[in-house]
Amino acid sequence: MARQENKPKVRRSLQTRLAIGYAAIIAALLILLNTYPLITTQNLMFRSQQTALQNQAALVTNSLTTADELTPETVEQTITPLEDLDVQRVLITDEAGLVLYDTGENSQVGKYALTREVVSALRGSDAFASEYQDGVFSSRAASPIMTRNTVVGAVCLYEADSSQGVLLNEIQNNLRLISLVVCLAVLALFTAFSRMLTRRVSMLLAGIRRVREGEYTHRVSLDGQDELGQLADEFNQLTGRLQTTEEERRRFVSDASHELKTPLASIRLLTDSILQDENIDRETTLEFVGDIGEAADRLIHISQELLALNRLDEGRAILREPVEVNREAEKTCRMLAPLAEEAQVTLEKNLGPDCAARCSREDVDQIFRNLMENAIKYNVPGGKVIVTTAREGDQIRLEVADTGVGIPREDMDRIFERFYRVDKARSRAAGGTGLGLSIVRDTVRSHGGQISVAPREEGGTVFTVYLPVWKEEAP
Repeated sequence: MARQENKPKVRRSLQTRLAIGYAAIIAALLILLNTYPLITTQNLMFRSQQTALQNQAALVTNSLTTADELTPETVEQTITPLEDLDVQRVLITDEAGLVLYDTGENSQVGKYALTREVVSALRGSDAFASEYQDGVFSSRAASPIMTRNTVVGAVCLYEADSSQGVLLNEIQNNLRLISLVVCLAVLALFTAFSRMLTRRVSMLLAGIRRVREGEYTHRVSLDGQDELGQLADEFNQLTGRLQTTEEERRRFVSDASHELKTPLASIRLLTDSILQDENIDRETTLEFVGDIGEAADRLIHISQELLALNRLDEGRAILREPVEVNREAEKTCRMLAPLAEEAQVTLEKNLGPDCAARCSREDVDQIFRNLMENAIKYNVPGGKVIVTTAREGDQIRLEVADTGVGIPREDMDRIFERFYRVDKARSRAAGGTGLGLSIVRDTVRSHGGQISVAPREEGGTVFTVYLPVWKEEAP
């Protein structure tokens, strides 16, 4: 039930946000589409009206400047021949604003015309005013009548143009139709896009929930190379890592349980034998107790290695100091000399100069001890273990080679896995847990180094470790 409630909630939230965003963008675009062209067209029409009226006003003023005196008679005689005037009304005043000539329906002759345009013209400036209302452009233009640089009157022309108003209305209607079509198209595209997007997001959410419930084998398949497709690829890689980690965890728990079970079973069997047999002799008892001690030592050894792996996994603070690798190699050779002598294996050293690594003594000792112990245990009688150190640029190379039976190539990629053994029977007989090489690998990596394994041409195996050179850090 929780899944059914969450899914619509997420989808609704995403669609709502997308709808609000798209609505805001489309609203802004539609407002711009329905205002800017109309304002621009209206301004063009105003300028056209202004140019036409001012040109005609100039024609009238030029005609009137030739008159000796502005009177109603002289004005009418001058204006009558001007048949090219295409205006609704012509109004002419003297220098005081008294109307001398007026072609309007309600003639103002003999009255004073003190409109803003006329007053501006009597002051010697051209004036123009226009407004658009009820589908009609109403315009007024006034110009001064000049005689010898003196204002002797004013001409004011009136015009009402409904044809341009009709044109502007048609443009406005067309824009509204275009806006409606755009809205419908955007609505259809948004619906399709939002459904596709929310469907893909829902697939990702469903995949996340299934993985959260422990189904690490689940993969999400999304088409496309966009961000959601890349997110699906990253999700699949993440689930793959989780699946691998979970498999390793289960295998680790199983192997660790098996490793601990063997010595514990031996201890239990031996103690039961001692307790249940009342006639057991002292020599047998001591032998059983010795076996119990060996099993306990094995448990301690496994516990120590598990703790070392846990420390490396947790990424605890690591001590880094200058470590003379040659000194640690010689010390490890001395410690393992009895084991090598018992296995009839010769230890050889080839130590180069100036081999101070940036590591910790404990970790270098652990690297050498694990690699050399394996090289001795899995060698052949009369074989050799060759320990080599050298400085190569900014790295110290540690090399442990043996002349043993070697490692099959198909196992070389897995020998660093925890509890992995090439020869399980022989490994347990040698006292190995399958954790040593894992500890070495993780230890080397924790110090920024590298480790590799390869077969030797002469037979056997060589492990190569690179650790960073110690450098004095600036204070």
